[in-house]
Order: sequence, then structure tokens, then C-alpha cells
Amino acid sequence: MIKVLFVCMGNICRSPSAEGFFAYALSKSPHQDRVSIDSAGTHSYHVGHAPDPRAVETASTFGVDIADLRARKVNAQDFHDFDFVIAMDQSNFSDLQAIQPEDSRAQLKMMMDYHPEGYPRDVPDPYYGGMDGFTHMCKLLDLATAGLLLEVENRLKDR
Repeated sequence: MIKVLFVCMGNICRSPSAEGFFAYALSKSPHQDRVSIDSAGTHSYHVGHAPDPRAVETASTFGVDIADLRARKVNAQDFHDFDFVIAMDQSNFSDLQAIQPEDSRAQLKMMMDYHPEGYPRDVPDPYYGGMDGFTHMCKLLDLATAGLLLEVENRLKDR
């Protein structure tokens, strides 16, 4: 089993969307029963809340349902429980580095490391903008999660 955790700041826009897009891609994989996923935030602003309605609406236009997800805060134990901890931006990455235990098993990566173009470096936070920012985020995540799935499938084939 490979476990993947997606992380943004509040866990109501980018990371639940990434979880949803990855779940959608994974549903078409022969390895879907060998991968576990979750999402979390580096801050506790929205713990227990559903994703932002704009994220839910935009993801649904891609066939991705994230409405039932609930925000939680990332913790040091996650680095022992997950194989991959995927940050949405450099700020999230730095926050995660600060709490990552030295003896953790998780690989800390950037979401855009898996995008075929790798650009922009960060998945922009659409929270304070309009719907076009949510659409842009979803387009980036659609491609980046497909790239991540390829890496996960290759690792599963090697096991």
C-alpha cells in the first residue's frame, strides 16, 4: 500500500481538490486498491469544514466530487503514516519541513513536481480571487495528479 497526503494552507481549496483529482485518476487504475489518500492543511483555520463551495463547483465540472471531504490539520505523525506528503506551494513546503521528524518515512514533494511542464512552481491559492483562479487550479491539478499517479504506479510495479 502506498499512502499519499496532499497539503495546502487551510485544506479547503487546493489540497482537497488535489485529493479529489488524484482519486478520480486513481479510480481508472488497476492499482486503486493499493493506494490510500488524504489531505490536510498547515493551519487549523478550517478544521472540520467542507471544501470551499467554489472549489467543489469547479472540481465538479471536471467530473471530480470533493463535497464530502473535511479539513484537518497536518501533524508530525503524518510523516510516519504516509509515503508521500505533497505540498501545494513553497510556503506549505517550508511549514512541512519544520514539522517533519528526522526519522520519518515520507518523501516531501511539491505538487508541481509531477506536472508535465513543472510550471508554475506553486499551485496558486485561488481563495481570494474569482472563479477563473479555481479553474486554473483545477487544470494544473488535473495534469499534476496524473503525473503523480504514474510515479505511484511505477513504484507499485517495482514491489
